[in-house]
Amino acid sequence: MKRYTIDDLAFLVDHTNLHPDATREDMAKLCAEAKEYGFRMVAVNSCQSRLCSELLAGTDVHTGAAIGFPLGQTTIASKVFETKDALANGATEIDYMVNLTEVKAGNWEYVKDEMAQIVAVCNEAGVPSKVIFENCLLEDDEKVRLCEIASEVLPTFIKTSTGFSTGGATVEDVRLMREHVDARVKVKAAGGIRTADAFLGMVRAGAERIGCSAGIPIIEELRARLASEGVDSFEL
Repeated sequence: MKRYTIDDLAFLVDHTNLHPDATREDMAKLCAEAKEYGFRMVAVNSCQSRLCSELLAGTDVHTGAAIGFPLGQTTIASKVFETKDALANGATEIDYMVNLTEVKAGNWEYVKDEMAQIVAVCNEAGVPSKVIFENCLLEDDEKVRLCEIASEVLPTFIKTSTGFSTGGATVEDVRLMREHVDARVKVKAAGGIRTADAFLGMVRAGAERIGCSAGIPIIEELRARLASEGVDSFEL
């Protein structure tokens, strides 16, 4: 169990806008909100890396670029190039989507090679890497095998979902991932997390980062709960 203040909880949030029609004004709003609330990162499509990194210059908020998003159906070389391009344009974290065709084929050497190449680029740049599983499309044995590969490659995080498929994060998946991945690899929950209770449930299950677009109402509800209970932290 660990105690979390409201600032601690806000610092778990990857404040997200990955919509294809997001405008420059939307990006400016996203970054301003992240700065105001003390969120850890803004999660954006990689083409927004330069704009967001400029908007967030001089702050502790990271710019997170989504690579091969949301389908993961591009070659390793394409994903590696997109990763390098996002970093060159100011991204300070990388979330990439695995190739589910190769996962479903059981081509685990390909999956490991892809993960290793992208994680190596991130490690060289000194930035966190996150591997998106898209659990709603996977069987449990496939999730476990991805955890085993991640335990060898050691990305910074493994992540439940894109939020753009048939389902999002579940407490059960977070627990499974936490149980089967090396302790040095963290778990990120993302997709469909819209309430304070869902947020707290993911943290209790072992998530150390939460990707969501509802961070502001969630944090405000948690702030109100703390005030109503006359305490300054949650024990989770």
